[in-house]
Amino acid sequence: MSPRKAAAQRDGQSLHDLLVETAQKMIATHGTAGMTVREIARMAGVADGVLYNHFSDKEELVARALLEHVRATEAELGELPVAGEGTLTGNLRRHVEFGLALHKALVPAFSGLVAQPRVLERFAEISERSGYWRDRLVAYLEAERALGRLRVESEVDATAAMLVGYCHASVLTTVFPHTAPLDPPPVNSVVTAALHGIAPRDPEPPPETVADG
Repeated sequence: MSPRKAAAQRDGQSLHDLLVETAQKMIATHGTAGMTVREIARMAGVADGVLYNHFSDKEELVARALLEHVRATEAELGELPVAGEGTLTGNLRRHVEFGLALHKALVPAFSGLVAQPRVLERFAEISERSGYWRDRLVAYLEAERALGRLRVESEVDATAAMLVGYCHASVLTTVFPHTAPLDPPPVNSVVTAALHGIAPRDPEPPPETVADG
């Protein structure tokens, strides 16, 4: 093994992967605010300059660590329902519970990067949009609609947006504890509202227009 390759590995693990794993663990434990190259290198047990042998800059490393944090969090939350199986109520409740748990785990990490837009830009570049929970929720609803288990005119994009907004609002006070306390409705109520709406089942016809005499 050449000296260059030897220096790029430790105990069979590439230093690239070691640095990503170290930064990911730091994010999971302490969040992203205040992360420095020196701190990451110290935790990984390598020299500060090693990072630049494997990443273009700190932003790339943090973005890749953030992506691994998202993947690890989603893996811990388990599988999402399959369209056509189970009940709509149960499946949608599972999606919302998944989204709530995901937001509680990830929003604090992302909020620590508000002042670091370059990290968020790098994250957007390397992440796969199809893997986002919101897009998986939309895909699930579209599949249920195609199967005829939802009305053909169902606004699945709008429904998904409302459910994602509910998850955002529910974890808001964990990120901004100085804001007014929020008492979100229970998941079952939100699912019922999403599936059945708030309008009467047999809405009254619009009033007739009276022509001017």
